[in-house]
Amino acid sequence: MKKKAVSAVLAAVLSLSMMAGCTDATATGNTGATAGNDGAAAGSTDAGATDAGSTDAGSTDAGSADAGSADATAEGGSLTGTLKLGMIGPLTGGAAIYGNAVKNGEQIAVDEINAISADFQIEYNPQDDEHDAEKSVNAYNNLKDWGVQVIAGTVTTTPCVAVSAEANADRVFMLTPSASSPSVTEGKDNMFQLCFSDPNQGSASAQYIVDNAMATKVAVIYNNSDAYSTGIYQTFNAKATELGLEIVSTTTFTDDTANDFSIQLADAKDNDAELVFLPIYYQPASLILQQAKGMGYEPTFFGVDGMDGILTMEGFDASLAEGVILLTPFSADATDDLTKNFVATYNANYGETPNQFAADGYDCPYAIYRALQYYAKKNGGLDVTGMGADELCEILISVFTDPAFSSDGVTGSGMVWTANGEVNKAPKAMVIENGVYVGL
Repeated sequence: MKKKAVSAVLAAVLSLSMMAGCTDATATGNTGATAGNDGAAAGSTDAGATDAGSTDAGSTDAGSADAGSADATAEGGSLTGTLKLGMIGPLTGGAAIYGNAVKNGEQIAVDEINAISADFQIEYNPQDDEHDAEKSVNAYNNLKDWGVQVIAGTVTTTPCVAVSAEANADRVFMLTPSASSPSVTEGKDNMFQLCFSDPNQGSASAQYIVDNAMATKVAVIYNNSDAYSTGIYQTFNAKATELGLEIVSTTTFTDDTANDFSIQLADAKDNDAELVFLPIYYQPASLILQQAKGMGYEPTFFGVDGMDGILTMEGFDASLAEGVILLTPFSADATDDLTKNFVATYNANYGETPNQFAADGYDCPYAIYRALQYYAKKNGGLDVTGMGADELCEILISVFTDPAFSSDGVTGSGMVWTANGEVNKAPKAMVIENGVYVGL
C-alpha cells in the first residue's frame, strides 16, 4: 500500500480520540473457532460450566506475564489467593465464531497466569449466551450462583448492555473484550472495554483513507437496522466531510434484506466509486464481495473489525477477499515476541490462527491480573480469596481509572482507560493477501 509510514500518524490520531472498538455479532454465519482447549488442565470448563478451576496448560512460555505496569513481587506487597473469573458469550449459534475465539484467548491467558505462581490462581468459568440478551442474563445469574468476582465479558453488544445493567446494580466489575457500543459503558462505572468503540472506528477509517490517498470517490454500504453499523457510518461520514473526502454513494440494507446487494453495488459503480467502505459484519460482506465480482466491479473494499472472521467463514472463497483492507487492533503476523508466542500457542491448542477477538480475549485476564497486582503493590498486598465482588469492583475501578496504570498486550502497548470505560490504544491496518492477513 502507499505511504506505509502513515501508521504512525494514525496511531497519534487515535490516541487523541481515545480509541476503543470491537463488535456486536448479530451474525448468522458459522460457528468458526474450536470450543475446546486440549492443552488445559482438568477443571477448565466449556459452555454452561458451573465450576471451572483452570490451571496451567503448556502455554506458559508466551512471556506475556512480564509485560505491563505492575509486578506482584515488587516492593510493597504481593497478590495472593484465588480469583473467580467469569466469561459470557456466544459459544453456540450463529455468532459462536466470536465467542469461542474470546474464550480460547482468555483460556490461554488464564493458563499462563496460573503457571506463574501457586500463590495466585484464577478459576475460569465461561458461559454460553447464544448471543441472546435474556440467555446472557441467565448466564450471569449462573455465574453469581457460582460466586463470580469479576467478569471478562460479555462478548457481544446487545447481551452486554443487558448484563452490564445487572452487574452495575450488583457491583460486579466487567471488562468486555469486544462489546463495542457506547451504550455498553454509558452510566455504568463498573463497565470497561478492552476493544475499540464503534464511533471512533468510523473517524479512524476516514482518516486512514485520506492519509493514504486511497480514493477520491467513496461509496458506503451499511446496515441501518444495526446500531454497530450505523454508529460507525455516522462518524465516518462526519470525518469524511471534515477531511474533504467525497462520498458519492450511500446505500443501506437491513438484517431482513441482507441477501441481495445488486442495487447498492450498482449505485456505487455508476457513481465511479473507487473505494467501498463496509462498516458491517463479515457475513453480508462476503455476499457483497461475491456479487461485486459477478458484476465485474473491482473497487478497493475497506472494512472494520466486524469483517474479521471472513477468512474462516465456512464455504467462503477466500480469493474474493483479496486486497480487502480493515482496521483492527491485532495483526497475527506481527514480529514482536508477545504476539509470536500467543499465535504459536493458539495454533498449537486450537489448530488455527487467532483473530482479533481471540487477541482481545487474551488481553482481558492479563489486564485484570495486572490491575490487582498494581493495587497489591501500592497497598501492602492483596488476598482475593473469598473477597466480595463489590469490594473487588471498587478496587478495579480505582486502578483502571488511575492515569498511572497501564497494561501491555497483543492488541496494544501501554493501554490506559478513561473514566467512562473506553480504552486508549492504536489500531493496525491489515490487508488480505493470498488468503491471510498482512500488516500494513
